[in-house]
Amino acid sequence: MQNRKVILIMTDSQRWDMVNCYRETGLKTPCLDALAAGGIRYNRAYTTQPVCQAARAGIFTGQFPHSVSGWTNSMGICDNVHTLGERLHDYGVHTAYIGKWHLDGGDYFGLGRCPKGWDPDYWYDMKCFLDELSPEDRLRSRQSSRMLTEDFPAEFTYAHKVGNRAVDFLQKFGGEDFFLTVSYDEPHDPAICPPPYSKMYLDYCFPKSENVRDTLENKPDYQKVWAGKSLGRDNDALEIKAPFFFGCNSYVDEEIGRVIAAAEQYAPDAVIIYTSDHGDFLCSHGLYAKGPAAYDEITRIPLIIRGKGLPAGVVDESPVSHINLAPTIFELMGFPVPKVYEGQSILSEVLDPSQRVNDYVFMEFGRYEVDHDGFGGFQPMRAVFDGRYKLSVNLMSTDELYDLETDPGEMVNLIDSAEHASVRDKLHDVLLEHMNETRDPFRGYYWECRPWRKDASPATWDYTLMTRQREEDVYEERQLDYSTGLPMEEATRRKG
Repeated sequence: MQNRKVILIMTDSQRWDMVNCYRETGLKTPCLDALAAGGIRYNRAYTTQPVCQAARAGIFTGQFPHSVSGWTNSMGICDNVHTLGERLHDYGVHTAYIGKWHLDGGDYFGLGRCPKGWDPDYWYDMKCFLDELSPEDRLRSRQSSRMLTEDFPAEFTYAHKVGNRAVDFLQKFGGEDFFLTVSYDEPHDPAICPPPYSKMYLDYCFPKSENVRDTLENKPDYQKVWAGKSLGRDNDALEIKAPFFFGCNSYVDEEIGRVIAAAEQYAPDAVIIYTSDHGDFLCSHGLYAKGPAAYDEITRIPLIIRGKGLPAGVVDESPVSHINLAPTIFELMGFPVPKVYEGQSILSEVLDPSQRVNDYVFMEFGRYEVDHDGFGGFQPMRAVFDGRYKLSVNLMSTDELYDLETDPGEMVNLIDSAEHASVRDKLHDVLLEHMNETRDPFRGYYWECRPWRKDASPATWDYTLMTRQREEDVYEERQLDYSTGLPMEEATRRKG
């Protein structure tokens, strides 16, 4: 199958079960539910890192955040990294990016400058949006509580302006080869939405999962610091209320519906991919927002793919990752998958969901943001999930192992369980190899020498004594061997 019309739609902070087709919670998302009914819903999809920039790095560079200096907010990716838009543009595809970018090293809103490869006529990051507003309106746009006393028209919101540009693009260019990204900031707070969404959830409580009662016993100490006073709260009386967040969740669903309707009219043969960058704890494990953890509440994300000729009404239970999207789009469009991409294409699984491409998916964490404190500062974590067991190695704290088949809430840490030692050590070996293969800049003996790993290799200054250079790319010739000055023969080899 080859299709050179692809629309990637994404939201921000939309947890997997904030979409009704994943879990009926009372939140309304009819447009995404309909998209899933006509396509493939991935039930075990994961972000590469539960932070805005890092997650986008995995999606739009095809490499893990640690590989492109994208492992924290407000730190631009490396200048030798080429985005999905640039690569597809250079193959003759019309590429447009409309919405939140968060990969340029600027603050939350971005720099307002279109990166290489994307159509500048459609570029519209959040800085562009704010530049259109008066100082007074900028402030109004960042104060969700105003929705209690003021009705905002849809035309004032970022989501609507992003949607307008996406519809315009499809009207004008739906008949040609294109890759369109529509990236909403909503429901990330603070955000605003018009009636009826602004007051739809004032009396609504999100249903509590059992893991809101997690005492964090035998869990990493930094999670206890993170939870703070939440560990002593009355969980019976707890009400999970976030009316503006949930209102924007349903509002962005309507805006997505506008884009899908335009696609059906002007590019009916386009493949539509929908996802979100990461989730939100919503009080699970006594934690809030997102940060240095691999719990499903923040790493598991919604993912739906729909297109003519693809299976419809299917739920895929195999683990998949954002890191699979870029190579899948390349294979779908019929272009050679770049060697630097660190995930596999799952097109074969898209075409036949009974297949399983990934044996494992990987998640990580470095820092939330370089510009400010909070979120525990530097909290390096690497995690691996095989579809049942999830291992998280928290470099400066206690490690974690969960059996999601028997413990879907990830309440019982099995890291010291003798019964689970073999599966734990196998996952650990896989994780270490992944760090080596991807040239993880933070790799070293300390990830192997964990208190529970009784057969760990002795710590050595040289670690594995290997060199792992980048493979050649269409933008870079084959790298040179340090020892000879000649083109390297093997990218991975013993040093010297």
